[in-house]
Amino acid sequence: MTDIEISRNSNKLKITEIGKMIGLDSDDLELYGDYKAKIKKVPTGDRKGKLILVTAISPTPMGEGKTTVSIGLGDALHRLKKNVILALREPSMGPVFGMKGGATGGGYSQVVPMEDINLHFTGDFHAIAAANNLISAAIDNHIYFGNELGIEKVLFKRCLDVNDRSLRDVDLGTRHDSFTITSASEIMALFCLATSFEDLRKRLGNIVIGINHEGKYVYLRDLKLEGSLLALLKDAIKPNLVQTLENTPCIIHGGPFANIAHGCNSLIATDTALRLADYVVTEAGFGADLGAEKFLDIKCRLGNLNPNAIVLVATIKALKYHGGVKKEAIYEKNDDALKKGFENLDKHYQNLDQFGVPIVVCLNRFSTDTDDEIELLREYCQKKNYSFVVSNAYSEGGSGAILLAEKVMSVSDSHFHPIYSLNDSINTKINIICKNIYGAKEVSFTDLANEKIKMIENNHLSNLPICIAKTQYSFSDDKNKVGVPKDFSVTVRDINLYNGAGFITVLLGDIMTMPGLSRRPNYELIDVVDGEIINLS
Repeated sequence: MTDIEISRNSNKLKITEIGKMIGLDSDDLELYGDYKAKIKKVPTGDRKGKLILVTAISPTPMGEGKTTVSIGLGDALHRLKKNVILALREPSMGPVFGMKGGATGGGYSQVVPMEDINLHFTGDFHAIAAANNLISAAIDNHIYFGNELGIEKVLFKRCLDVNDRSLRDVDLGTRHDSFTITSASEIMALFCLATSFEDLRKRLGNIVIGINHEGKYVYLRDLKLEGSLLALLKDAIKPNLVQTLENTPCIIHGGPFANIAHGCNSLIATDTALRLADYVVTEAGFGADLGAEKFLDIKCRLGNLNPNAIVLVATIKALKYHGGVKKEAIYEKNDDALKKGFENLDKHYQNLDQFGVPIVVCLNRFSTDTDDEIELLREYCQKKNYSFVVSNAYSEGGSGAILLAEKVMSVSDSHFHPIYSLNDSINTKINIICKNIYGAKEVSFTDLANEKIKMIENNHLSNLPICIAKTQYSFSDDKNKVGVPKDFSVTVRDINLYNGAGFITVLLGDIMTMPGLSRRPNYELIDVVDGEIINLS
């Protein structure tokens, strides 16, 4: 069966029953039909849960199944009678209709209702886009009616939750501008890092919307717009409760990309899960150099989180790809390339080891993997003294991830710490990430980037974490340099201050914050037949 058929044939429980599993009664939930709900009130009390982060080696166009492993791990802990909640991101419709399709796991390791989650869900993305674009409309309206604030340069961009490369450059009549995809917008970022409704208000007010004639920042609070934005976001800020195929509770909330944003579900969702469960499984987007680094250096720092374990997902396909095998030959036997690909695993492991959190290497097994290939990886991990386990969650659900769950529960104590200090200069923080995590030999800055860094420093806002936007396919800023490139340099092309979110976005190479659709996008396959959606995954 296809993923969507497996999803439809699952035995879902009413969402009120899922709520009861984690101590929530019907009065705590705002129902969106039978199988999804919003949690109306964040629980009080201390955090009691252990936080498990799932990340991966450098991704490939074939997909590594990080979400599938996360869900399988949650289901396995549930099978072991542990009080567990998954905390995941909401899918963006950009990749759904682009090249990725659905983003709710796969096989027998999925969250449901799959169609709803992938398409519109509870409307959070629409609310975020509406709030974002109200800000843009208010800025232009203010300028039209006299520009009392003296805005000379607008820094805030419109957004849309669709891949549309034509919106990378638009003529507004009075000026040129560009759109970002909703997942890369500042509203999405601050929404996912807000700790409460009142903190959301503060973060909205802190957004830098432009620069005035004196060369100083103009803030959103100067437009007196926060109340209207909160009216749009008052329901979206409530985390969403759903379930897996095996009825494990799952909170899905917020959806920033990791290649062009910080790549983590909302802090409110994670905090809620940690107060309700003994184990919380969450994931960070794309490879560990992007998603995990940002989770650990941004989200954990701002949210005072202390992860207890990290699962580093690898696949035989990805290891061979990073060992030099082309996509078209990925299923052919090539042990030399597989062994060469171990360098990519090593680099990610060494990167994560800098943060002081125990690591478990997990092979997400595909039906095309041979026993000999798996044994080569197992022997290599034993030689390197890596904790290693194979997950069969895709084909077996939670039962296929029991060994992973047991391995995660047995890890030693965590001694988590970020890899840079907020007191470091902007240039120093960027260099630490690019050199210590990516392995760059040199970091260069364009004149534009240096100018923006100086502006941030002059406005005394440099004491913020760094969120780097770059290609997900390489440690470098060149997507074609797979594996573990050596002696490369990266170029800081541009800098965007996300003061409301509380970080500085750094653009490397030719990365765009508005993706384009592929030559053969997934929207060509999606259809509705006899009232049911097909080809969503």
